[in-house]
Order: sequence, then C-alpha cells, then structure tokens
Amino acid sequence: MPARMCHARAIALVMGSASLALALTVPAQAAPNGGGAHHRGIERAVLPQGDGWASAEGSTTGGAAATPDHVYTVTDRAELIAAFEDAGDAPKIIRIDGTVHGNADAAGDPIGCEAYQTDGYTLDKYLAAYDPDTWGRTEVPSGPMEDARLASAKRQKDAVNVYVPSNTTIVGVGNDATVIGASIQIQNVSNVIVRNITFEDTYDCFPQWDPTDGDTGHWNSEYDNLVVHGSDHVWVDHNTFSDGDRHDADQPRYFDELYQQHDGLFDIVKGADLVTASYNVLKDHDKTMLIGNSDKAGDTDRGHLRVTLHHNLFKDLNERAPRVRFGQVDSYNNHFVATRGSVYGYSYGIGAESHLVAEHNAFSLSGEFDQAKILKKWSESSLTAGDNYVNGRRTDLVAVHNAGVPSEQLTTGAGWTPTLRTRVDHPLLVPLVVGVSAGAGRIPGA
Repeated sequence: MPARMCHARAIALVMGSASLALALTVPAQAAPNGGGAHHRGIERAVLPQGDGWASAEGSTTGGAAATPDHVYTVTDRAELIAAFEDAGDAPKIIRIDGTVHGNADAAGDPIGCEAYQTDGYTLDKYLAAYDPDTWGRTEVPSGPMEDARLASAKRQKDAVNVYVPSNTTIVGVGNDATVIGASIQIQNVSNVIVRNITFEDTYDCFPQWDPTDGDTGHWNSEYDNLVVHGSDHVWVDHNTFSDGDRHDADQPRYFDELYQQHDGLFDIVKGADLVTASYNVLKDHDKTMLIGNSDKAGDTDRGHLRVTLHHNLFKDLNERAPRVRFGQVDSYNNHFVATRGSVYGYSYGIGAESHLVAEHNAFSLSGEFDQAKILKKWSESSLTAGDNYVNGRRTDLVAVHNAGVPSEQLTTGAGWTPTLRTRVDHPLLVPLVVGVSAGAGRIPGA
C-alpha cells in the first residue's frame, strides 16, 4: 500500500522550525535509516518490507544470518578479498574499519599509476604516438603504444575491481569508513547490502584517446565506485560517493580535451534488477549513474532494471542522475542541488524504453541554470513527473522542458504506478530530511 503523503509536515518548514519538522518527518516506526532497522544493529539490519524494488519478489537480507565465524573486520584490500574468498556465498558480514585503498601494494599502502606501467608505456610516449597532428582523427589508436596502454590498464583492473559474492552485507565501522580507488563489483550475484561507507576517487590511470568520439575526440576512462551488474536484490543505503580530492575539472587537457580519469559513481547495468538506493550522497562528479548502459541491450535489460531511488542527495553533478534505459525506475523524495559555479547539464536522462516515475522531489538550482534542462530526452519514452518542487515552487517538469526545449518534446505517462514506498515526505521538507539523514556516518548505532 502506498505510504500517505504528509502535506501537513510542510507547515513546520514554512514556520522555520527545523526541530518540529524533523519530529514530524521521522516517526519512530519509520526512521531515516529505513524503518527501524537499526534496532537489530546496523550490521544485521535487513531491508524493511515494502522499501522499494529490492523488497519485491522475496527480500534483501544480505549477510544478516551470518554465523560468528563469517563476520569479518577488514582494514585493507587484501583482507577484504580474503574475507570474500573465505565465506564464498554463505551469509557474511564484512566490516570496513578505516580506509581501504584499491590501488595498493601487498602491505595495503597506496601506490601510484607508475606501478602498473608495463611494456614501455608512459603518458608522454602515448601522447606523442597519437597526437592528432601526426596520427590523424579518423582512426582509434592502435599499434605498440596502444597495446602497452591496454597491458598496463589490465594490471590496474586486476587490482581495482573487487568482486562481491552473494549473501553479503558490507558495512562501515563508525563514521569514517572509506574505500578509495576501488571499484566494488556486485556482478551476477544476489542479496547484497552496502551501507555506511564513503566511496572516493575510483580513477583510471590509463584513459584511452578516441579521436573519433564526437566532433573533437574524447578521453574515455573505466571504473565506477560501485557497479551492480546482472545482480538482483541489492540495497545501497547511507553511503557517500564522490571523486574525492581528484576532480576531473582540475585535470590537464591533452589534444584540447579534458584528460578525464573517472567514469560513473554508481551504475546499475546488464540486466540488474530489484535495487533500492536510499539516503546516499552523490556529489561533485560528471557522469553519475547509468541505469541501463546501452540502447542495444534490450534482450538482457527489458523487464529488468527495476530500481527505487529515494531520499538521496545529488549535488553538483553534470549529468545522469540517473540516465535511464528500459527500467521501471521510481525516483522520489530526492534532493537535487546545483550550486553557483558548478557544471550542470541535466538530472534525469530519458532513454530507450525507460519507464521513469519522478515524483515528490526537490530541486535547488542556482539561478544561472535553466530549469528546462532538468530533464533530457535521449529517446522516445514517456515518464511520470508529478509534485516536484524547483526552488521552493511546485513545477511541472515536463511542461517546463517542452517549453524550453521545443525540439525535444517529452510525453507523460510511465505506464505503471509505484507501490513500494515506506514513507513519502512533502517535497518542501525533502531538503531538510535528506540534509540531516543522507550519507555515510548518518545511521544511528553505526
């Protein structure tokens, strides 16, 4: 049964009483961490019944049933991988204590890109080999230096990608658990929970130059902080995702194009299904979240990619928050922020056969940004977008988009109605509720 909309709560915000607003929006039976789950302890918490798509067709319990010998505390990448290998698919709880580096040596200490270079690769040699003035702009790089780049990239990939088995809870200890430079791969498994972790700076040491990409060419990189690939029943809750201290905007330009070292923050792809992402912070990034990674993936994605996004903060992001293909995506009670001086392209990307419901969200956009670009049409698909507020005013996102971008008309009607919602806050209260509750370090009892 859909949760009731608490319009009366907005009165508290208008009155300017944050404490009263919080009391009204956080009843004891539906606390921000997902409905009283903390009473079981954060490590053994399970997704509450009815909390988004991950609660459908069974339940998402992660490693809640782990025996004592399958509860691990890890402090580096080697210990993390060893814990996965030791437990296999048995229920397990992985406690991350401190900072885990993906780019690390055997002792767990961080290493630089030079450690992966092989077969004579250096960036200077690569730039010299594929300078458009000599290589041209009609063919992608090939030959010895591209082969050396690929060999070097494989060495980094073997270190950076960390694969999560089924029936796993990964949880941060305390308020400062951090994973830097690793790509957590939830690939072709089931029943995984990820909570209370800060994910930063999953960077590619060896981006590829592609002079044929667009009119001027682009640098293309690999790795997302977190990937749900072909998996089902996944709950991602109270985490923080960003580029850390390595911002793409601060990187140099080669061949007049930004040397971009990051791909996505958190992608859901390749037939993944039944995912709930709640109370996360995604910030300071370019290409944020793909739900479905290709218009040609209908055979694997059609009928899958059922995802719920609620009470997340999307702050200072250029695009893909998210970009949707094929999936039935319920995005409600999220707060989208674009501050002055940031780069903002769009929030919701409407892609091939997408069935997006975007309701009861709040947008706080600097005046320099065009509200018509909150939505971006990539393919002929319809969406439901009701009761959204932009800068404090209720706004018909589709009507504003169609008026402002007349060449890309969108139609309404996603073709389905979400029912798996445990609570729905009035959009005027969403900035407050998300602001005090979202992100790592915000779960009571952590």
